Amino acid sequence: MKNRYVLTILIFLVWLILLDPNNLISRVREIQTRNRLEREKEYYMSRIEEDRRKLNELRTSNENLEKYAREQYHMKKPDEDLFIIVTPEEERRIRRDRKVSETAKPARKRASGKSKD
Repeated sequence: MKNRYVLTILIFLVWLILLDPNNLISRVREIQTRNRLEREKEYYMSRIEEDRRKLNELRTSNENLEKYAREQYHMKKPDEDLFIIVTPEEERRIRRDRKVSETAKPARKRASGKSKD
């Protein structure tokens, strides 16, 4: 009799862990996914709040709008010179991005005016 109960409990546990549509393995994956999505939601909510604050500053002050345009879009007045200082990290990133974009482009064959008929 004792073995029958142990066997029944083992079959039940195997069923719960592996075979049931709501098994333990899928539940753990779903919990991990939910936690990741909640972290992403918090991140994006903070970004939205930060962007709202920046947008409000840009809409209320012309000085802030001019500062933003100069910093982000490298705009200048006609009588000014613009110097962009690039840090070594930014330079490495720019070079890496250029390499990636150059390797992603398909090679072009030069077309000659002569046909090979």
